[in-house]
Amino acid sequence: MKLDKILSISGKPGLFELKAQTRGGFIAESLIDGKKMPVSMQNNVSILSEIAIYTYTEEIPLREVFQKIYDKENGEKSIDHKSSKDQLTSYFEEILPDYDQDRVYPSDIKKVIQWYNLLISKDITDFSDPKAEEKDEKSTSEEE
Repeated sequence: MKLDKILSISGKPGLFELKAQTRGGFIAESLIDGKKMPVSMQNNVSILSEIAIYTYTEEIPLREVFQKIYDKENGEKSIDHKSSKDQLTSYFEEILPDYDQDRVYPSDIKKVIQWYNLLISKDITDFSDPKAEEKDEKSTSEEE
């Protein structure tokens, strides 16, 4: 499963998989407990593939941050998101040394770690760029 089907819904814990669209929104399934729920357009919803982390030079897509954690941990879970603020920030500095400490809060780091661990526990490890894959497919089909 790709990150463009995984959602974060403001006010709801964990992550959700986009299941189906409805007239007034869509149906999402919790990755934590598997419960399905309707989500209206009034909810603040973020697609993981569209989220980025601020650095001092650019914005790094969340999927790249997840890939760095995945590589560091050899595909295993990372530290617990309930670790101390100091442990979380020092861990995140190892992953992304130039992250913007003024704009990336400890709560953001905690959320990234929590999301990563949840994705790994559900065996969602495809952190590739869907846009890059589309370009590859187009260039391959144009060459034929």
